[in-house]
Amino acid sequence: MRLLIAIPVFNERKYVNRVLAKVLSYHNEILFVDDGSTDGTAELLAQRDDVHLIRHETNKGYGQSLIDAFDYADRHGYDWVITMDCDEQHEPERIVDFVREIRTDQWDLISGSRYLNPSAADDLPPGDRRSVNVTITALLNETFNLSLTDSFCGFKAHRVSAMRRLRLTETGYAFPLQLWPQVVRAGFRITEMPVRLIYNDPTRSFGAVLDDAGRRLKHYLAVFHKEMESGYLPEQPALEVAATERETCTCCS
Repeated sequence: MRLLIAIPVFNERKYVNRVLAKVLSYHNEILFVDDGSTDGTAELLAQRDDVHLIRHETNKGYGQSLIDAFDYADRHGYDWVITMDCDEQHEPERIVDFVREIRTDQWDLISGSRYLNPSAADDLPPGDRRSVNVTITALLNETFNLSLTDSFCGFKAHRVSAMRRLRLTETGYAFPLQLWPQVVRAGFRITEMPVRLIYNDPTRSFGAVLDDAGRRLKHYLAVFHKEMESGYLPEQPALEVAATERETCTCCS
């Protein structure tokens, strides 16, 4: 099983070395997708010989960084891609838990959830982000008869052969509103896995008008309805969505 850890980055110079050091302690096949950073992040990564790097000359969006990561994994013969952020809000320690679930060979998409197994150690999310997540998650559950608890967590494991069936074009933060309808229609086997809720910087921007929660929600809904109207993939019954609530392990054995 060939596994790639894919990490989108945009102006993450202050975090990238610490995050990379931790990830390397769990896995050594790592791809960074630099989305037009202007703070030296790309130059710092380009100096290293222990990571793969894709560079966008200009900012193309979070969704495009993920799309490029999936394409890279497919072209280079990887079986799975774990996506995670570079702002220290996704714990590299959880990589072993994703690997454990991958090895069961039961799933096509393993999605981290910050709300599946709440802990006293969790941070308090900004109210507008939580409310938008709740609204969108409820919409997806109602539309597709799912039982998701967190539709926006970017900490995920994706089976490359399954992702190959999708046609993903949404380049921005609304990417999950295209991803979820397509994976359900494609009949992906889906599970959620608990990850810690961490907010190091609640003030981080979505960019331009999307910092306004109302406009952000309206944009997400527009992307969702556009995807539903496209009917790209043949309708298929969604397979069972299971919640993985076992204790997290501390090794890859």
